[in-house]
Amino acid sequence: MSTRPVAIAPATSKTSSGSDGGVPIHSTTMSYSCQHCVRRKVKCNRAMPSCTSCQKAKLECFYKVPQPPRKRKRRESEDVYQRLARYERILQENGLLSRTVARSPSCRGTPENVHEDGPPHIAQSDAAKTGRLVSEDGKSRYIDSRVWLDVAEVSTRELSDNEGDDQATPMALDLPTDDPLSATLLGASKNLSSYHPPYPDAMKLWTIYIKNVDPLCKVLHIPTTTEMIEMVSQKPTGATRAQECLVFAVYHFAVYSITDEDCMRQFERTRTSLMSKYQYAMRQGLVNASWLKTTELQVLQAYVLFLIAMRTRIDPHTFWIWTGVAIRIAQRMGLHRDGENLNLPPFDVEMRRRLFWQLIPLDGYAGQVSGTGISIAPGDWDTNQPLNINDDQIYPDMKQPPNVQTGASEMIFCLTKAELSEFYAHTAVKMNSVSSKGQVRDNAHLEKLIDKLESDLEMRYLRYCDIINPVHILTLGITRAAANMVRLRSQMPSLKCQKIDEAQRRELCVLAEKILDTYNALYANPDLRRFQWHIKTFFVWDAMICILNGLATEGFLSRTELDRKWEKIIVAYSNHPELLESKGALHAVVSEITLTAWISNPPSNSTVEPAFISTLRSQRETRGFGCAHNPDKTTRHDEPAEAADFLDTFLHGPEGTDLYFDGNFSYGVADWMFWD
Repeated sequence: MSTRPVAIAPATSKTSSGSDGGVPIHSTTMSYSCQHCVRRKVKCNRAMPSCTSCQKAKLECFYKVPQPPRKRKRRESEDVYQRLARYERILQENGLLSRTVARSPSCRGTPENVHEDGPPHIAQSDAAKTGRLVSEDGKSRYIDSRVWLDVAEVSTRELSDNEGDDQATPMALDLPTDDPLSATLLGASKNLSSYHPPYPDAMKLWTIYIKNVDPLCKVLHIPTTTEMIEMVSQKPTGATRAQECLVFAVYHFAVYSITDEDCMRQFERTRTSLMSKYQYAMRQGLVNASWLKTTELQVLQAYVLFLIAMRTRIDPHTFWIWTGVAIRIAQRMGLHRDGENLNLPPFDVEMRRRLFWQLIPLDGYAGQVSGTGISIAPGDWDTNQPLNINDDQIYPDMKQPPNVQTGASEMIFCLTKAELSEFYAHTAVKMNSVSSKGQVRDNAHLEKLIDKLESDLEMRYLRYCDIINPVHILTLGITRAAANMVRLRSQMPSLKCQKIDEAQRRELCVLAEKILDTYNALYANPDLRRFQWHIKTFFVWDAMICILNGLATEGFLSRTELDRKWEKIIVAYSNHPELLESKGALHAVVSEITLTAWISNPPSNSTVEPAFISTLRSQRETRGFGCAHNPDKTTRHDEPAEAADFLDTFLHGPEGTDLYFDGNFSYGVADWMFWD
């Protein structure tokens, strides 16, 4: 039997100690169990030299002194000022606090830069740099709260965890998804594999999108999206929720952009039924992707495309809410902050800019048609406009920004639209708040600004346009008409208040006629047929109202002028049959002024009343407009009312309300109706 070192047993009550009193000389028991009993987890009687358990098992018994437990180091507690200093140091290390700001004193006392009820002071000049973007795997979260920036570390895992359960929402009620907001709150996740088109149809739809939609809505990167759609269309079950959402948005928009005849010829289904199918799949896809919590760019891209396609087909108040949701999602993802300042890769910077600059005019349009104003003011964002480049100049793994083109690129339409949107965003508030005393001076200043804008656009983009390129023709027409719309709109309050003389009124009518001519020419151009889905939304309300106001004024126009203007109004109505169907405020007012003008001054060749006039007359009789407009005044249905009455109703309705519209309609409050 080999020899093992045995620890000296501690002294018992019957054991004598040495002179030092610390080490026992002999003992009969130990104060701790032997190693075999510890390993076997059995009771040890701690006998020496061998315990009972080891004797029975015929094992060599040995004892080992247990290691004392490690003492935990207590972290020194920080007082409030030490924590404050640490937080300031973290902010400075991450570039979120200027080093010129005095540090908080480490000694006791009142901190020099600490508000009694708030966080450390951050220099005002650094306000735009206080946010941080956390992004990975196509997801991003923008954090602009000093509290969270001080004490929180946000990881990709946290981003994923906060996006909710991908399988089902808490209240799994089987409800229709007509409203994606309601469906998100009450609906359940559903499998959409049966809604995917066959591969050949998917490729047809993608080709239609590239031809009809992409030149005017550069939200997607065509090369990478082509790869994604080819993959999803061949294996729908392999698509992520975000990818599925995006492909249905593409399919829905593609069908929306074509005519009934084209849809039947290519897909052997009516346009209405196919749009209904993909619109349902798109809305359900938003629910499946937990879109209200999303941090994925593809989901927001899909949602913005859905909004652009739906903007003229739903209730204005609902559309304003939907657009507000898009703005909030974009802000959560940090799209309102330029990607270069957030140190993002060049490809991500460009795609985020493109998406954000589709939201700006969309938000303006929603605010106009709902009468509620814009959701995101110019001072709330610093995102630069997209670059003047083609899609083949950028790719996901690129390290350096692309070289900007001089001349016309694939982005020409979107860039001119962005320039006009930014111009109007910064001038609209001033335009709508000028006093009557300063009206002439401000209009003259605005005219100079518009002239400069037109000159800049001409030098940067328009002079490179090729008149045989349909996208360039549309860009030229809408850009010039849009600038004229700003000129006209700045004068509309003076026209309403009758503060301009007859010569100025004639100048406004000439300007309005130019705008209507451009619109009718764009609509009639066969090369622009594939863009009619957009041209239809570019309805020139102000120009129509200005011309109709002149037509309704006795003796204002010569017979030749009157006949020429009526011809253009008739063409506009033929292009817009929805004017006779919609019950919206703008449609109702334009329709009523049209009928009033016709009754007052019909064209000389009006032996047979046009069908649209007969329809308007019938609608007036049905709703009794003459009494509804003013309950205290009885008006015969065939009696022409004053055009100024209807114009006044349009601009300033009684007690702030407008005709056939459940809410306030504030005309001209930072809107982009001239464009969208």
